[in-house]
Amino acid sequence: MSVFRAAVLQMRSGIDPDRNADRFADLVEQAVAADADYIQSPEMTNMVQRDRAGLKARLKSETEDPVAKTAARLAKAHGVTIHVGSIAVALDADRVANRALVFGPNGETIATYDKIHMFDVDLDNGESWRESRTYRPGDKAVVAAVEPKNVRAGLGLAVCYDMRFPHLFREQALLGAGVLTAPAAFTRQTGEAHWHVLLRARAIENGAFMVAAAQGGRHEDGRETYGHSLIVDPWGRILAEVHGDEPGIAVAEIDLAQVAETRSKVPNLANARAFDAGGRAIDVTRTGSFAPAGAPVA
Repeated sequence: MSVFRAAVLQMRSGIDPDRNADRFADLVEQAVAADADYIQSPEMTNMVQRDRAGLKARLKSETEDPVAKTAARLAKAHGVTIHVGSIAVALDADRVANRALVFGPNGETIATYDKIHMFDVDLDNGESWRESRTYRPGDKAVVAAVEPKNVRAGLGLAVCYDMRFPHLFREQALLGAGVLTAPAAFTRQTGEAHWHVLLRARAIENGAFMVAAAQGGRHEDGRETYGHSLIVDPWGRILAEVHGDEPGIAVAEIDLAQVAETRSKVPNLANARAFDAGGRAIDVTRTGSFAPAGAPVA
């Protein structure tokens, strides 16, 4: 068997982590009722809070965070894989991690990933963000070995703004990821312009599934996020979507046989060639270094 069912949870997290944990639990139960084996929540599941002081006042460690504890409990109770898209985690007096967590069916942590690329941008209409003032960026790409429904898969971990950096996903595919992820709290204006096309492009470029749970709507802290949580297949087709920005779930089958089939049709990972760019040798070939979807992952 190479098939499991994936669910994306669309949320509208507020500034209270305990309330957000309760909302998260309700959506997980809906996903379980829909026979999902792998369940993903959005970026900042535990708290969407743009005020730095307000954020830090409610932060807890990874082991004490209410969303993380709820995810571990529900993963074990239902025998499913739960991927918390990210939570804000206290690191020290000055910095915070934007951290993804993956829990196996036994409730144990399989992998963690700290968001690498910080959203430091100035958008139209005065919308401005400086994540690097609060968050410490990660420096390691992560491919987790997961087994939803006893189907072994390489799961590439990323968060939101990471999706604009295609080399990260290519490296994950070369490391054996057949399922890529980009849980997000995408702004409304950038989401309307780029959300669907970026996620479909990352899936197509790598011949991989893309699973992206999202925050949606107007949050307590005043920000607006785009919603439209998606599951995309390796050919770039949208398999499931939470249309609009209201909380909810969407579920689709992930058949890893499609990854091998797509990569055999368009073998761009294998066909890459080294080239010169402004006097620098760029070697992106890595021929033969990528593993088939579902292969053991380091």
